Amino acid sequence: MTERPPLEVSTLRELLLAPAGPLARLDVVQEVPSTNDAVVDGLQADPDAWPHASLLVAEHQGAGRGRAGRTWTTPPRAALTCTFVARPRSGPATYGWLPLLAGLGAVRALRATAGVPAELKWPNDVLVDLGDRVDPLPGWGTTRKVAGILAQAVAQVPAVAVGIGVNVDQRADELPVPWATSLALAGARAADRASVLVALVDALDEVAQRWVEHDGDAVAAGLVEEVASVCATVGRRVRVELPGGGLRVGTATGLAPDGALVLRDDAGDDHRVLAGDVTHVRVTDGTPA
Repeated sequence: MTERPPLEVSTLRELLLAPAGPLARLDVVQEVPSTNDAVVDGLQADPDAWPHASLLVAEHQGAGRGRAGRTWTTPPRAALTCTFVARPRSGPATYGWLPLLAGLGAVRALRATAGVPAELKWPNDVLVDLGDRVDPLPGWGTTRKVAGILAQAVAQVPAVAVGIGVNVDQRADELPVPWATSLALAGARAADRASVLVALVDALDEVAQRWVEHDGDAVAAGLVEEVASVCATVGRRVRVELPGGGLRVGTATGLAPDGALVLRDDAGDDHRVLAGDVTHVRVTDGTPA
């Protein structure tokens, strides 16, 4: 296979850095263990050096992480791996919306650049349904994860490091887990890491501006409905493994004003789920999708 090309940093800076673009800082590095860890360390060491709308991009993550400390590694230059700095004035009470807003931006960017039917799985996975091109997997059906989001608060700043990883052109034998895919494997039209990055920055900027203009009120900004409209979890029967080890089963009926998943159990009672691992369940037989 031909060696994957590096990002053209000078071009990206011209397009994305202020005043031409929305970013205050853009660093592209050859390799880090984790872009999130690097940004969190940077914020803790020198907060002024990492203003709102800073972005770190790595050509390769040696030890990328997902939720709950799971590893997520990809070959060099095969994925877009990056972390944004968000320092919204609305404060920590609104931070729960950041992974969902990042998910909305990612879905829009992938639909626009790659032409794939991307959807959000609450709270932070981006999926593509591959249909009869793949065999169903327990808990995933024929959907596969093409992108993931990891938000980490840095309380003393305060700020949030919002990491986004997009599988761009991995072959099947290069995927980290069986339930992953890449844009190339999902049948994307020509899309490289640079075009995905530019589209992602633009989409996130549009969503963030509306959110900030309404002081972090996603309801007033109309973003609750927009996130729900791209969220494959809403309207589905789901099983949620809660952080403390509990389990809830029911139908996801929507999103609460703070971004929590609203789950209606079989007794008709509604519950707010702020965090957890969600599995979509087939209604016909009660098994994982």
